[in-house]
Amino acid sequence: MIGNQKRDSHIVATMKMEMQDVLENNILRFWLDKMQDDENGGFYGQMTGRGQLIKEADKGAILNARILWSFSAAYRVLGEKEYLEAATWAKEYFISHFIDHEYGGVFWSLDYKGQPKDTKKQFYAIGFAIYGLSEYARATGDHEALDYAIQLYENIEEHALDHVYNGYIEACTREWGVMEDMRLSDLDANYPKSQNTHLHIIEPYTNLYRCMREFQAAQSCNYVPAIGAVLPVAITVPQETFVRVEASLRNLIHIFTDHILNPATHHLDLFFEMDWTRGAGHLESYGHDIECSWLMHEAALVLGDKDILNKVEPIVREVAKASEKGLNPDGSMIHEANLDAGTVDDDLHWWVQAENVVGWMNIYQYFGDEDALQKALRGWDYIKQNLIDKEHGEWYWSRHKDGSLNLDDDHAGFWKCPYHNSRMCMEILERFV
Repeated sequence: MIGNQKRDSHIVATMKMEMQDVLENNILRFWLDKMQDDENGGFYGQMTGRGQLIKEADKGAILNARILWSFSAAYRVLGEKEYLEAATWAKEYFISHFIDHEYGGVFWSLDYKGQPKDTKKQFYAIGFAIYGLSEYARATGDHEALDYAIQLYENIEEHALDHVYNGYIEACTREWGVMEDMRLSDLDANYPKSQNTHLHIIEPYTNLYRCMREFQAAQSCNYVPAIGAVLPVAITVPQETFVRVEASLRNLIHIFTDHILNPATHHLDLFFEMDWTRGAGHLESYGHDIECSWLMHEAALVLGDKDILNKVEPIVREVAKASEKGLNPDGSMIHEANLDAGTVDDDLHWWVQAENVVGWMNIYQYFGDEDALQKALRGWDYIKQNLIDKEHGEWYWSRHKDGSLNLDDDHAGFWKCPYHNSRMCMEILERFV
């Protein structure tokens, strides 16, 4: 046993060292050096898979919120000034341009000059705005970021929460009216509720709750209104707000365990009618399964309710086990399958590989599963050998089943962000100290 512990400790220490190098010199360096828009503000909207920077590309809320999260978390974890500068640049642009100061919520997209382009309110995007802003508040003590995160939480609770069947709808018009086409993307089915949106609401609600709890525990913190200016300021989170966010987080955990989880297969169903009838057929998304296994566990751990944790932890292991259906012998994980149609998307997407590593490291960390550590290690080896662009920086979108690179999809863009991969690195750095 002692020998295994020493071996595992060495494996994890090596993984941490490698991941910090990739995080700083491959991922964050790329976004700092190649994607910051010094002329129009914020960050450029696209670089193609073949390395062409499209300066006139639209700027997406998801991309910019994820950039805000990534650099905020990097500053909190590593303490480098340039990460704070990038996070503050991202935060100020997001608040100035993406926040809808008339109706609330965030715009789906802007043109390259920062003017609203698509003004719909997609709750998935609002969730990521909360995620980024609450992380900036955690990293800096900035009450403005926390205030906006709470406002956006209130927007979701007021306009997306279904008071009849529970759960959250997908989207509204700018003025919070009904939308016929609620799809998150052209690849999604048009249903009023989805696993994906709920996954990326529980994620920011967890971070918002953690942020507010940290502020309560600290009583006071540092407000950073500008680079280099640090002024002590007390941040008081209203107890009513704290209690409401806690209740929302508790409710979301139950939504996953009681509605989204398929008890027969332990996979997550993907699309639903308002009354939680499954729609769009029998679909399995292995990347979302393994991602949900650790995000749901994180929510229960942050909530700190022993009864909920006792309910969730067996499910966490079952969902992770179900995701193994998408694992390849080399440690990579395929995207998804449509069991009704008999079709499989066996591309090896960058984000799936990143979540694959975190999910199995979570199982190893909390349940002592040696096999899970090996799965995570094989997944990391696959990433190192196949997805990291060592010449230009960042990661490739995916490799095809035959091993060839996918250069048709973005290297950076609306959906290709420094979030899944940077978070993977920082999760390992923080979990194993």
